Amino acid sequence: MAEIKSAAASEQASDQLLGAAGISIERMPMLHVIFDQMTNLCSESLRSMSPSQSYFSLSGVGSSRLSDILDQYEGEAIAAVFYTQAWDARILIGFDRDFVYTMIELLFGADGAEPPLDMPRVFSNVELHVAQALFERFGKVLQSSFARASDVTFNLERVETRMDYLAIGRLNNMAVCARILLQGLDRGGEMFIVIPHSALNPIRQALSQIVTGESASSDPKWSRQLHSEIQRTEVVLKAVLEERPFSLGEVAKFHVGQVIKLNATPNTMVRLECNNQRLFWCQMGQLNGVYSLQVKESADQKREFIDGILSR
Repeated sequence: MAEIKSAAASEQASDQLLGAAGISIERMPMLHVIFDQMTNLCSESLRSMSPSQSYFSLSGVGSSRLSDILDQYEGEAIAAVFYTQAWDARILIGFDRDFVYTMIELLFGADGAEPPLDMPRVFSNVELHVAQALFERFGKVLQSSFARASDVTFNLERVETRMDYLAIGRLNNMAVCARILLQGLDRGGEMFIVIPHSALNPIRQALSQIVTGESASSDPKWSRQLHSEIQRTEVVLKAVLEERPFSLGEVAKFHVGQVIKLNATPNTMVRLECNNQRLFWCQMGQLNGVYSLQVKESADQKREFIDGILSR
């Protein structure tokens, strides 16, 4: 029994030392992967809720004392405390004032015509309720992002507007702080996630893994979504029959009814372009009473460039 108590006391002392001294962010490269994945999932989570597009991007992942982090947002943010039983620890997810104001406009269909709010005031009941709904949603997003390193569940405990009420550990202990930027309607804001170092201690080995680009982007759901969105993207194609150089003086003399002669014939190949990039050479014809193009061959820009030089 005495040995068990001694081992428990030693482990507790180790956690306290770790919390005070901190662990190096550079030794946990998976953290950047996790928070970067979170930005993608946040955008996807809000796509069905907002008529306007919103963008999330990872601003940075740093380490600082908990007191220094909270002091930066005192009076200018709202935060939620989450408890995770797997780590036996509490973490924070917070929104600064601009983030809350921007999300209100995004979710309630604003078009960005009005100037953004820029006044320190108490958060309204509507803003608090919207923030709580977002905390619940983003808590699940963070949980999904951490799935590749730890099987963890984040349970929302409470929402606070005063940073000094957010006791998730000793104020002089070190914590990881990830900052995620929101952009939408030509305005934005910041979301921050605070995790004490002592909470990450049990999964340090998983977070220390170096993830290659291939495995970091191996989310099949996100890959299918990206592939689907790309295929639905609308593009404009341009068919060019012939190009002729004119001087500015000749163009100035153009008039209604003037006939411009071309060297093209019915057998001349038509160049198909998209975004000023040559794609195919086509044969022009008619189908059901309208002009049509039949693709004959792919455009080889490198070969055409060389041929153009040799023909000079």
